[in-house]
Amino acid sequence: MLEKIKLILKSVREYKKYAIITPLFMIGEVACECAMPFVMGMFVDGIKLMRSPTDFFSQQVSYIPVFYLALMLLVMAIISLICGILGGKYASIASVGMAANLRSDLYKKLSSFSFENIDKFSTSSLVTRMTTDINNVQNAFQMMIRIVIRAPLMLIFSAVMTFVGGGLMGFIFVGLIPIVSFGLLLIIKHAMSIFMRVFKRYDKLNESVQENVSGIRVVKSYVREDFEKKKFTEASDAMSNDFIKAEKIVALGNPLLNTAIHVSNLLIIGIGSYLIYTTGHYVEVDGKGDFVGGSLSLGQMSALITYGIQILMSLMMISMILVMVTMSIESIKRIAEVLEEEPTITNPENPIKEVKNGDISFKDVSFKYSKDAESYALSNINVDIKSGQFIGILGSTGSGKTSMVNLISRLYDVSEGSIEVSGHNVKEYDLETLRNNVAVVLQKNVLFSGTIEDNLKWGNLNASEEEMWKALKISQAEEIVKGKPDELKSKVEQGGANFSGGQKQRLCIARAILKNPKIMILDDSTSAVDTKTDRLIRKGLKEDLPEMTKIVIAQRISSIEDADQIIIFDNGKINAIGKHEDLIKFNHIYQEIYNTQNRVGGDK
Repeated sequence: MLEKIKLILKSVREYKKYAIITPLFMIGEVACECAMPFVMGMFVDGIKLMRSPTDFFSQQVSYIPVFYLALMLLVMAIISLICGILGGKYASIASVGMAANLRSDLYKKLSSFSFENIDKFSTSSLVTRMTTDINNVQNAFQMMIRIVIRAPLMLIFSAVMTFVGGGLMGFIFVGLIPIVSFGLLLIIKHAMSIFMRVFKRYDKLNESVQENVSGIRVVKSYVREDFEKKKFTEASDAMSNDFIKAEKIVALGNPLLNTAIHVSNLLIIGIGSYLIYTTGHYVEVDGKGDFVGGSLSLGQMSALITYGIQILMSLMMISMILVMVTMSIESIKRIAEVLEEEPTITNPENPIKEVKNGDISFKDVSFKYSKDAESYALSNINVDIKSGQFIGILGSTGSGKTSMVNLISRLYDVSEGSIEVSGHNVKEYDLETLRNNVAVVLQKNVLFSGTIEDNLKWGNLNASEEEMWKALKISQAEEIVKGKPDELKSKVEQGGANFSGGQKQRLCIARAILKNPKIMILDDSTSAVDTKTDRLIRKGLKEDLPEMTKIVIAQRISSIEDADQIIIFDNGKINAIGKHEDLIKFNHIYQEIYNTQNRVGGDK
């Protein structure tokens, strides 16, 4: 656990000076607050001995004039206030800064993950770690550099001062501290088991929100709003109920503390009064009398009452710290789990930073999604693709088509065998270089909020307007953009909600073209366009980008029948490779798909 805490604390970085300064101010604040009751006791005793208002400035009533004691109290109060303000300020700066760095470190780590790493964590869990868990760590860190210093010091100093100012009366607190501490520990123990359960509730709640927001169209089309509302409410209520249970248990600390304060005050006043009136002697001056010379004075008794409250309040603060720290430990574990995760795909020591052409070679490639997986997603794949070729890939759902193309740009790494691009193993390339030269357009395309131009420039930040229009023309998206009032400056809503599925696919193809890659992979990315547009896109890619290798995964044979090679996948293996004319004669899988599509009024 210590290693995980050290890992988290690395995010303090430039805010380290604030984290160091804060405890110093806390020490100053505690020192003043612990000295004030003692001085206040002397002040009370001095006031008690005054015979006239002029005695306030006189040294006759005590060794230190009452005026100076009052001035001392004022100065200590001001110092305590300044230390408290500055301590709070610097603690906030340090904790907020640390949380900002930690959030940034976590996001950068996630960005470095391969798909294999990302598969280990659910999206909702990652969201919880980036938000709730980091907030817990931030609050705990602020308490650690502020309250964790203040509360124990206050407890120790106040306990020592009870013996300094009250002698044996300090044993009242020696007896109360263990009893209150034991009660608070029992409360924490029962509350923490519930608090720990809340983190899993958070994940489920975020998962429910994520599913509903991303699938809102499906929810509405199936009129499932009430069902999803009920599902969300159940998750929210479960989390709420856990919090209520935990807070009810924690709330028991207040009556326990109040009882302890009342008991301590009762004992101090009872025993203190007895000592004042039994050990002192009565003196009368100018018609006024009082008990003096006893083992305890009135001022000392008032100081003991204040110290008692400080001791018990310190115990309560320590108990709250334990609750927060215990909660943060679980958060620290969850955050460290991500930070400690090592990317399975990294750059080689001396990477190749140029991809000369689009040649691709699969050599005895086998692949499974995790080391513990029982079966391979791909087995014994051997394929040679020449630069500039148009390759079609066909097969049933789950046959391994997408798994194969994901290996080319190292979104995953092969389990066995090797893949070469332009004559070099893909593991020898600089990752950024390789991925810039392998453009992938998915079936489920994503457009980001902004403008059409902003989205196109994801492919090439420095793309000129002429280059963007050329890419739009090849992808058959030119008319889409020209139909918008502001053309390239037209707004794109979040997720491309103001574009149809086919329009998003064409804009994403244009974005990929702007990368000017050596290899382009279209993973069923023309499924939402009509066959005529599909044909025109393929024609544009062939004629305008002849040197680029084009790999098209399709469900429709019409999308790949003019390919240089068609690869048929079946159950993670290559069933056949050939041209349309050969496969239609000899391959039963291809024949079945072709006949089915044509018999039901498919593309032909």
